[in-house]
Amino acid sequence: MLELHQVVKHYRSGGEQIRAVDGISLQLAGGELLALQGPSGSGKTTLLLLTAALLAPDSGSIRYQGRELSTLSPDEASDHLRTNIGFIYQSFHLMPRVSVLENTAIKLILDGQRTRHAQRQAREWLERVGLGERLEHTPEQLSGGERQRVAIARALTGNPSLILADEPTGNLDSHRSQEIIQLLAEVAHERGAGVLLVTHDSDAAAIADRRLRLRDGQLNPINRTAERHRSEPEPPAGKAQPTRAHG
Repeated sequence: MLELHQVVKHYRSGGEQIRAVDGISLQLAGGELLALQGPSGSGKTTLLLLTAALLAPDSGSIRYQGRELSTLSPDEASDHLRTNIGFIYQSFHLMPRVSVLENTAIKLILDGQRTRHAQRQAREWLERVGLGERLEHTPEQLSGGERQRVAIARALTGNPSLILADEPTGNLDSHRSQEIIQLLAEVAHERGAGVLLVTHDSDAAAIADRRLRLRDGQLNPINRTAERHRSEPEPPAGKAQPTRAHG
């Protein structure tokens, strides 16, 4: 579904060059949940913006279902974002004086769907994220966690084939976080969407089919076995470790 090949995006900050994305190659299949971890400032959000065609790379190739994104016109890039992608923004990007229901349905309405049909789909997703009783509230009347869930519902409304999630659990408690990650996993595994999840939450990332770490613009796989072994306590001094059968 998604293929990046030797993608580069550098910035200048003062006299310093920031290598946000530095020759990254990556493939994401439909039906796969891929978690991207790394410290703040490591280029994770930049990678999502490139994939959404909201940024153009300095060099390299980004293909979505075989179509090269780096050469899209602004109008084509806007169409790609609206019709193919559900983007969960870390800063929500909600319209302040518009109801939760209208915020969630707006993408479908802009895509030409009838308001009633768009709002019916939006209502279903809002109910799934636990906001069925808040449909007529505006974002100012919601907590940060509730606004985050509106942003998630809006991204999933319309069943886009590619979900780009930028810290979708950052404002949620552990219970809601687990629910949302399970929902994203369901969207991938049962509906066949590709999900690229940026997260600092190790518990959220543990649900993913694959995990990669981004540092200094470079991607590396996270070895689950090695991580598990590092997290296991050392045996008490002087106590023999049990032997393991081979075969």
